[in-house]
Amino acid sequence: MAEILNGKELAKKIRTNLKVEVEELKKQKKYPKLAVIMVGNDQASSIYVKNKSKACDEIGIDFEEYLLPEETAMQELLSLITKLNEEKEIKGILLQSPIPAHLDIQKAFETINPKKDVDGFHPISVGQACIGQDTFIPCTPLGIVRLLEEYKIPIEGKNVVILGRSNIVGKPLMQCMLKKNATVTICHSKTRNIQEITKQADILIVAIGKPKFITEEMVKENAVVIDVGMNRLENGKLCGDIDFEGVEKKVSYITPVPGGVGPMTIAMLMQNVVKATKME
Repeated sequence: MAEILNGKELAKKIRTNLKVEVEELKKQKKYPKLAVIMVGNDQASSIYVKNKSKACDEIGIDFEEYLLPEETAMQELLSLITKLNEEKEIKGILLQSPIPAHLDIQKAFETINPKKDVDGFHPISVGQACIGQDTFIPCTPLGIVRLLEEYKIPIEGKNVVILGRSNIVGKPLMQCMLKKNATVTICHSKTRNIQEITKQADILIVAIGKPKFITEEMVKENAVVIDVGMNRLENGKLCGDIDFEGVEKKVSYITPVPGGVGPMTIAMLMQNVVKATKME
C-alpha cells in the first residue's frame, strides 16, 4: 500500500513559516502585496481566487482582486496590467487563467513586469528557468518538487515521465526535473504506446485533465505517482487523472485528489510573492 504524499499538511507547514518571514519583512518596512486579475466568471477560477485570498490573509500578504467582465477588451486588460506594474506597493501580479477566448493570454503574460511575475509565465522567467538562473518558477511544478523533497524521494538519475506538455505544468516541470539531474520523458496526445512509456517511470507525473486515465496496468511496481488532475465526475465527486484505488496498491508513493498537489500550488504562490517582496 502506497504512502500518501500529503500536500495539504506540507502546505500548512510552509504557510506557517512564510507567516514568520512576512512579519520579519514588515519590520523592515517591506510589505508583500498580491494583485489578482480575473476576467469573466469561470466557476473553478472563482474558487481558486478565493483560496488564494484566504492564504494571503492567513500569512499576512495584502490581496487586491480585479474582476473584469467577460467582454473586456484586450487593451483594457493590458492597461490594467501596466497600471499594476507601475504601482510600487504591488509586489506580485497574477492573471487567473483561463481567460475568455477573444483575449491573447500570452500577450497579457508578456506585459507583466518580470519582477512581479509570481506565476513564472513571462518569457523572461521561462528563459531564465531553461538556463538554470534564479527566477520565478510556475507554482505547480515548484510545489511538486518541494513535495518530493519533503518526503526525501530521490530525483537524480531517476526516469521521470510527465504526461502533459502545457506551459503551466508539463514544460516547466521538465526543466525542474532536468535541473535535478533526472532523465525526463514528456508524453502528450500524439505519443504512441503511452503505456509502455509510463511503465518505465520511477516517477510518473500526470497533468492531462482526463479522469482516472492512469490505471494499475500503466505503472510499474513501487513507482512514485503524482496526480495534477482535478476533474469533477457526474456524481459531483472530485477525482484526479490517476485511478487512485487501483494504482495505490501497486506504487510506493501517491498524491491524493484533493489534498495533494493543489494546496502546494497555492503555498508556492505565497512563497513567490514573498520572494518578489525581498527582491525590491
